[in-house]
Amino acid sequence: MSPRIRFSEAKQVFEAFKTAKRDVGASPADDEPPTAFLRRLAGGPRPAQAIAFCAYLLPRREAVWWACQCVRAIEPAAAEDAALAAAEEWVRAPEEEARRAALDIGAAGEPKIATVWLARAAGWSGGSVAPADRRTIPAPPYMTAKAANAAIAIAIGKAPIRSQHAWRIACAEAGIRFAEGGDARPTIAAQPSRPPR
Repeated sequence: MSPRIRFSEAKQVFEAFKTAKRDVGASPADDEPPTAFLRRLAGGPRPAQAIAFCAYLLPRREAVWWACQCVRAIEPAAAEDAALAAAEEWVRAPEEEARRAALDIGAAGEPKIATVWLARAAGWSGGSVAPADRRTIPAPPYMTAKAANAAIAIAIGKAPIRSQHAWRIACAEAGIRFAEGGDARPTIAAQPSRPPR
C-alpha cells in the first residue's frame, strides 16, 4: 500500500467520513481496495465520482496538492492567483500561519472561483475555522475533501464543454497515480472528443 493511501479497503473511507457516501454517489464492493474502486469509478460513466472519492482517500495535504495541480492544468491563468499560492504554500509548509493565511483568503473569496476553494481546502485542514480573534471552532474532518472536490468541479465546469469529460477522466487518473506515489498533474489531448451520449 502506498504511503499516500491511509485505508486498506475503500469502505473504510465511507466509515471515516460520513459525507463521502453522498458526495461520491457510489459504493465499493466488500473488501474492495481503494485504488480498485477508484479505477472502477474513473472508468465508469461518471468519473466525477472518482474525483470525489480521491479527495476523501488522500490525506488532507496530498488532497490539496492534487486539487491544486488539477486546477492549474485546467485553468493555466490560475498560476498567478493568490488563493492558489496560499494553498500551495500551506502544502509546502503546513504550519498554522500558512493554514490561517489560506483560511482568510478562502473566507474572503468569491465562492464561484476554483482557487478560492483550494484556499478553503487548505484552511479547513485543521485548527480552528473561526476568525483568529474568536473562540475556537474545530475544522470538521471532511471539509478539506469537500473543498478540494469543489475546486476541481468548478474548474472543470468552466472549461469548454467539449473538454469537460476528458478533464474529469484526467483528474481522476491523476488522483489514482498520485495516490499510488506518482505525479499529480493531469493532462488531456489537445482536441478532446465529446463524451459518449
